[in-house]
Amino acid sequence: MTDRNHPHRRPPVSSTRRRVLAAVTSFALVGSLALSGAAPAASADAVRHRDGVQADLNRLVSVERFPAALAAVRAANGHTRNYTAGVAELDTKRKPPVDGRVRIGSNTKTFVATVVLQLVGEGKVDLDEPIETYLPDLIRGDGIDGRQITVRQVLQQTSGLPSYVDDIAPDFFLLQHTYFEPRDLLDLALTDKASFAPGTNWEYSNTNYVVAGLLIQRVTGRPVAEEITNRIIVPLKLRDTYFPNVGEQGIRGRHPHGYYTDDPDKPLQDVTKMDPSWSWAAGAMISSPSDTNRFFAALLAGDLLRSAELDQMRTTVPAFPGRSYGLGLMSWDLPCGGRAWGHDGDVPGFTTRGGVTEEGRAVTLAVTAPPTTESAAGQVEAAVDGALCE
Repeated sequence: MTDRNHPHRRPPVSSTRRRVLAAVTSFALVGSLALSGAAPAASADAVRHRDGVQADLNRLVSVERFPAALAAVRAANGHTRNYTAGVAELDTKRKPPVDGRVRIGSNTKTFVATVVLQLVGEGKVDLDEPIETYLPDLIRGDGIDGRQITVRQVLQQTSGLPSYVDDIAPDFFLLQHTYFEPRDLLDLALTDKASFAPGTNWEYSNTNYVVAGLLIQRVTGRPVAEEITNRIIVPLKLRDTYFPNVGEQGIRGRHPHGYYTDDPDKPLQDVTKMDPSWSWAAGAMISSPSDTNRFFAALLAGDLLRSAELDQMRTTVPAFPGRSYGLGLMSWDLPCGGRAWGHDGDVPGFTTRGGVTEEGRAVTLAVTAPPTTESAAGQVEAAVDGALCE
């Protein structure tokens, strides 16, 4: 493990630990693939003439075979309606809890980016300053130099930092109950060559948000979880949202179980309990659909950031097909017209999709297993767009 007394010292990663860390790829890449636009988008007519949110959730369970689906639809006036379909637990067949807590995966990135931008507004961080200024001598590798990478590039995924999930290994179950220090993840990433020169391309990399989490901790002198809690969760009264404690593997409160298999021909396995430290500031958080809506709606309404920082967050570059990426925030055109803003989240056991329209309508939908086909992924996306377009 990393020497806590020397945060810039990089100890060697053991072969066993490297093998276990590399197993992240088998599922963390699911988020990148799902975000990549591989699934077919629904047409405008298909969305406009859908049978409604409940019908969409029923289809996700009955046709696409997700164990459960949960959704919250928030009107521009703040009124929320919740939906469920399927079962919370395959063994007991009990119904999913309404607005239950789920692992929201990479939606965590938007929380982290928001805190960094709050620090920008406070004059403690400069978006166009090298990351070296805040984390001296830490970001070094083959073609990697923290003196050439800006904070903005880290948040916008244009840094060229290689992802620690790029060394693919097939078995998530190797790391399900393993704890990792954030530096373990960064150390693994820095053994790889830079993906490209900073600012010359875009590539989704969890490493960027491990670095962003370390930046928050260095600038504030406090844990990233505490900063997210005090700056976002408490002010917005998000009662179902939290960053798990070190070593915490379960999900607090009412929640459906999450399921995963590394082979579509094998049965799903219950992976509700896991140590999410493998994703840390890139994807460890837990929330409910209505809380996630409240966060994104408040963010886009300017309740968390000054207009100057929100404008920076919403300044995007081309990313996945059909989507643009800002600073921890994505945007895409809706099939019914208009634009939506949000992020996606994928973690073994839970897939979360959602967005907020310019008018303030918000939708978050979660299913309790990763999509295993393009059809399943496309239907999740179409259900979100359909709810945003109603």
